[in-house]
Amino acid sequence: MIQKETRLDVADNSGAKEVMVIGVLGASTARGRFRRLTMTVGDKVVVAIKSAIPNGDVKSGDKAKAVIVRASYPVRRDDGSYVRFDTNACVLIDDDGNPRGTRIFGAVARELREKNYMKIVSLATEVV
Repeated sequence: MIQKETRLDVADNSGAKEVMVIGVLGASTARGRFRRLTMTVGDKVVVAIKSAIPNGDVKSGDKAKAVIVRASYPVRRDDGSYVRFDTNACVLIDDDGNPRGTRIFGAVARELREKNYMKIVSLATEVV
């Protein structure tokens, strides 16, 4: 369960190492009501890059779009099983939904295939 101001690891080689969620794309709150939005695997978010490697594609302080590929909160699947990971992680994407990096580190969830992030699934080392 990821919400605003959650720190995420970056699971690609775009140059960012850690990001902070500052918004969620495709969701809104009811007018005049408090509603804390939570995100899970496959959701598209807006992030602020908190730390990056020198000479990378992105630098610290930039804003970017990302998709969540791992979440430590359990995700229920249609067959009744649950999947959870040790860390929360995301992959930086461009406006078309393609990853900005050329490699994906670590395992990603199978739910990304259902949300049409096929390029991320094909670059990943393992799909759980």
